[in-house]
Amino acid sequence: MLKKKTKSSAKKRFKISSNGTIKRAQAFKRHILTKKTTKNKRKLRKIIKIHKNDIPSIKLMLISK
Repeated sequence: MLKKKTKSSAKKRFKISSNGTIKRAQAFKRHILTKKTTKNKRKLRKIIKIHKNDIPSIKLMLISK
């Protein structure tokens, strides 16, 4: 029988906090930063929580059985 593994891409992108919520970094922060305002770039620094509709699919990717 095949072994279930965590998805490597999900492992790099998401972290599960101690209370069970899943955190991720903001997108649009890697390149073409000269066009973006300082205020916009500052807001993109924050770590945000995953939307509740996406939690089940992300937990399936992260938790290996």
